[in-house]
Amino acid sequence: MSFQQGVSGLTASARNLEVIGNNVANASTVGAKVARAEFADVYARAVSGGASAIGLGVSQTAVTQQFSQGSFRSTDGPLDMAINGGGFFQLKDLTGNSQYTRNGQFKVDRDGYVVNAQSARLLGYPANDRGVLVPGQAQPLMMPTAGIKPSTTANVTLELNLDARAAATYNATATPAINFNDAKTYNNATSVNVFDSKGQEVSLTYFFQKSAADTWNVYAAANGLAVNPDGNGVAQPISSITFPTNGSAPVNQTDPSLPLGPVAFDVPATSNLQGAATEPISGVKLDMATLTQYGAVFGVTNVTQDGFPPGQLNAIKVQPNGIVLATYSSGQSTPIGQVELATFRNVQGLQPLGGNVWGATYESGDPVPGTPGAGNLGVLQAGVVEESNIDLTAELVSMMVAQRIYQANAQTIKTQDSVLQTLVNLR
Repeated sequence: MSFQQGVSGLTASARNLEVIGNNVANASTVGAKVARAEFADVYARAVSGGASAIGLGVSQTAVTQQFSQGSFRSTDGPLDMAINGGGFFQLKDLTGNSQYTRNGQFKVDRDGYVVNAQSARLLGYPANDRGVLVPGQAQPLMMPTAGIKPSTTANVTLELNLDARAAATYNATATPAINFNDAKTYNNATSVNVFDSKGQEVSLTYFFQKSAADTWNVYAAANGLAVNPDGNGVAQPISSITFPTNGSAPVNQTDPSLPLGPVAFDVPATSNLQGAATEPISGVKLDMATLTQYGAVFGVTNVTQDGFPPGQLNAIKVQPNGIVLATYSSGQSTPIGQVELATFRNVQGLQPLGGNVWGATYESGDPVPGTPGAGNLGVLQAGVVEESNIDLTAELVSMMVAQRIYQANAQTIKTQDSVLQTLVNLR
């Protein structure tokens, strides 16, 4: 018997206690992963071989981390997020080095970048001014610092039913013109607010005047001012529509086998209800392809337009697929980017760098990037963070076991010392 076995046991037990102590210390650390010390026995290389060699103790072979999913905890952070499944958030630190983490506690720095507590920037795909994601190399994500600019209305879509039983209100002799203030000169009307280049509202009203069986004239007025193809302020139809006998979608008057295409018209400059002058809107396209003419009362199913006023940033929302939406006071929601995740062939090969981040190594392999939900990558859950996967009770039990093993190894050294003392005292 020698001191070597006992000393190696003390060393191994001390290392094990260090690992367990680190686990206990990080039990409440967001995104932390439990570590495990691994050991192997040690034998001297036998000169003559044989199966009766006595071991020389124990040695530590590795400290591995277990990347199982931790539980989720709700937070109030607008950019807090957790990965429900596999993968890591990708970061770039201040020196440009790549880092990877499961800690989804993010915020916006003074430059508008999404960063973690160590100011490392979250990577993803940016969106252009139209809210379209730009694929390619992942870049540090930025949040908007200003409001959204107004967008001029370019398209209006009407979904409604015109009553096939209605009597014609147009007669070339008796009623040669429409009077927007006289409901007897038209059958039905519906309105939608559109927006000019300054984001000012213009009330656009469409009037439907039945001129003959299955045929209707369509007029428009902007804030009460007639809209017409000639632009002279005189009420003229912007379109004339014809329905087939079955009352389904209107057809092209030139070729009834074709559906009715969009009708383009210009909205003149007017004054709104507040008395402010509005800008003219050119080339508004009216889509009436889904209109019907059935024997039922006039009814509007939906009226949509694609313009909007300016707005201030209200909130940031992260969707499960990683798309980050900015919502504005105008009611608009615009994609501003998409979070990119990464996975590895061997996550055990990742190197802990501190600060709840890991670095890629030769053993881990190169990162395999992708969007949340693709392949074996998890989806994102907003408003929560992933807690550590450390079982505090189990770690405290392991600590007591490691402490007993340490005491037992100390006892072997004490016993060996007693044996040597006996030999020294022999005379």
